[in-house]
Amino acid sequence: MKQIAIIGFGNVGRFACEALQNAPDMALRCIVEAPGVPVPPELSGLWATDIKDVRAYGEVDAAILCLPSRMCPDAAETLLKMGISTADAYDIHTDIWETRCRLDAAAKGSGAAAVIAAGWDPGTDSLVRALMEAMAPRGISYVDFGPGMSMGHSVAAKAVEGVENALSMTIPAGSGVHRRMVYVQLKPGAVFEDIARTIKADPYFVHDETHVARVDDVTALLDMGHGVSLTRKGVSGGTHNQLMEFSMRINNPALTGQVLVSAARALSKREPGCYTLIEIPVIDLLPGDTKDLVSRLV
Repeated sequence: MKQIAIIGFGNVGRFACEALQNAPDMALRCIVEAPGVPVPPELSGLWATDIKDVRAYGEVDAAILCLPSRMCPDAAETLLKMGISTADAYDIHTDIWETRCRLDAAAKGSGAAAVIAAGWDPGTDSLVRALMEAMAPRGISYVDFGPGMSMGHSVAAKAVEGVENALSMTIPAGSGVHRRMVYVQLKPGAVFEDIARTIKADPYFVHDETHVARVDDVTALLDMGHGVSLTRKGVSGGTHNQLMEFSMRINNPALTGQVLVSAARALSKREPGCYTLIEIPVIDLLPGDTKDLVSRLV
């Protein structure tokens, strides 16, 4: 039974805990959350407020990082240097390779393993994109997200000084083009125009058409549903017009938490170092005997 720590107990952390409690081969060892966050009574004996206290709860095979992406590299590096393997859902696509290299050095230095960008996009969608490209090496792929709440974008908007709460909705315009609708609830004295300008300049938003609107209560708009449609039109060998499609409609944090638990399962089979999800055999994400899995799924 693999012993797992969860770092961060927001939306993703709660769903990761639920997924972990339903996993046949994994057990929750502890949860780390910032001081002041209410402790659920059923988790009171597993609660810590400092990432460095994880070892105090006994042997930990891996830590699942349910933190904002910009906090993940430092937290993962700290845990990896302690010899604890990590799984995270880092979603800043343009920085994934550089962050992978950074964590690869930390992991190899302590003999641990890490998997980065192991949510659903990047993550399981990355697997689908890779498989589509293997089936049609030449061609064009389109990824259309939404409509739905983007957790990473919402966290980035919420982090802007003067913002009390924020919700970023992704609206697909088609052919991989997206519109970001950002709803912000302001703190007293905040200047809306300055906040809108800061959000639009953030790397999360700067490449998309972004609209920022002020609202009195973000929670009145909250819906954690999301979705994605992946399409590839390409060429297999010399045969043209090969069309492939994949789509899903999901609860965003629930799926992220589940994929993180599956990724943490695979860490025990990795050599020291850092990996993305497309570098891990899919079968390692699943519980069970190899013979049974091959017989059932192949």
